[in-house]
Amino acid sequence: MGSISDPENKQQKANTKPPGIRLLEYTKKSNLSFKTHQAIVLTITFLAYASYHAARKTTSIIKSSLDPQSPENSFLQSSKTLSWLLGTGWAPFDGSNGTQLLGDLDLAFLFVYSIGMFFSGHIGDRMNLRIFLTIGMIGTGLFTSLFGIGYWANIHNFYYYLTVQMLAGLFQSTGWPSVVAVIGNWFKKSNRGLVMGVWNAHTSVGNISGSLIASYFLKYGWGWSMVVPGLMITLVGLLLYMFLLVDPQSAGVDKDKDKDQDEDKPVSPEKIGTEVVQPLLAVKLGRYPGLHEKESPIGFMEAWKIPGVAPFAFCLFFAKLVAYTFLYWLPFYISHTAIDGEYLSDVAAGNLSTLFDVGGVAGGILAGHISDRLNARAITAASFMYCAIPVLYLYRNYGHLSMTINIILMLITGVFVNGPYALITTAVSADLGTHKSLKGNSRALATVTAIIDGTGSIGAAIGPLLTGYISTQSWSAVFTMLMAAAFVAGLFLTRLVVAEIATKWQDSRRGLTASVRRSPVVDV
Repeated sequence: MGSISDPENKQQKANTKPPGIRLLEYTKKSNLSFKTHQAIVLTITFLAYASYHAARKTTSIIKSSLDPQSPENSFLQSSKTLSWLLGTGWAPFDGSNGTQLLGDLDLAFLFVYSIGMFFSGHIGDRMNLRIFLTIGMIGTGLFTSLFGIGYWANIHNFYYYLTVQMLAGLFQSTGWPSVVAVIGNWFKKSNRGLVMGVWNAHTSVGNISGSLIASYFLKYGWGWSMVVPGLMITLVGLLLYMFLLVDPQSAGVDKDKDKDQDEDKPVSPEKIGTEVVQPLLAVKLGRYPGLHEKESPIGFMEAWKIPGVAPFAFCLFFAKLVAYTFLYWLPFYISHTAIDGEYLSDVAAGNLSTLFDVGGVAGGILAGHISDRLNARAITAASFMYCAIPVLYLYRNYGHLSMTINIILMLITGVFVNGPYALITTAVSADLGTHKSLKGNSRALATVTAIIDGTGSIGAAIGPLLTGYISTQSWSAVFTMLMAAAFVAGLFLTRLVVAEIATKWQDSRRGLTASVRRSPVVDV
């Protein structure tokens, strides 16, 4: 077999590079460096997932235009002022069951999204991720735009919007497992919490940009609020097709030149006395050190058995239930809640809701940094979830008193709600996708990420659905549901938290014992 350094293999690698990369190298008249490739990957994946979220955020902005009546403030339904602010609505969502129908749309989207996630991870580990992501992004753009086209086509059939949302959810499911797998292929483990916490700002950047764009175009008709983000993700998808390299091997560069990548290499067996310790799944997967065979994708059930996958997946179920309820209903909640005695327009409510995502950016970075410093992912995630409980209570009961209080509490809520969600879906997923039991096999990243985020997305589907029904009775009941979900999310990490605390206690005891042994004995 020829080596990668052979001229024939080098030419073969060059031919498999995306056209945009080949154009850059042709213009530069030399190959791009490893660091340059990393910068391109970071930029492209950031833009890609930001555009996924921008397209996903649009439906929350147009909710009040589709269903302008407030179920909680029925005495205002005939108010001319409120009617002028919110519009007359759009059948079939302008009826008495409009809020429930909007909740059904959220459920349909997120249910298909969560189920599709499991299949996307499986396919992503077996397919060229550049092609897979391009198909997903163009499909997402198409069906997001088709939802908005219902405005000009004067479509009032609920099942049209339901079908379009389900297909949009299917194509959206291609995004997260794929981008995390690409990042995992290119970047080292050290400081992963902080790095991926910063990179994960794409979620909030996407939410914010989606909110601002959809809010801006709302004055021209709610259809524009769907079509413009749909066209944007299509264009970014074409950009990704032109420039994304999914791993260093496809670029013909040496990932192992980065000294910190040693953590990602297969672990050789270590002799302890006469015993040889093999990685956990080595025997099951039929792979042993020194047998240089091609990596094969890990099975779905084997991925579930990786230590930590199940508890973090179920924790994320409840964490995303809380986060996605805010994602889909916060603008609606704001526009139907008087702040300092005044109601905000759809545009103003959509713009104000972006502060939740601003807090989310800070929360993701803070959670990643703390978990790196403490080397304790579970403790950090659980602590944030428990802190979210009193913050949710304060926002519901005091956020309406003044705009200043609302802004401050919304920012803090974003920190504690999105912090653990961001940590689990990025650093934790990448850590578990490259767990030592996998012996350095990188073909498990998309599958593990899909399991964790797919399970979380089922919770993301249930939260907005329940909110659509519960909010017709009381928004206080909705916040009670969110506080209970945050508590249960923390409980699922209890065993891992106890294990991390025990490990730190043992480490501190060993450190204390070692220091005592080194101390000189003083006779009195």
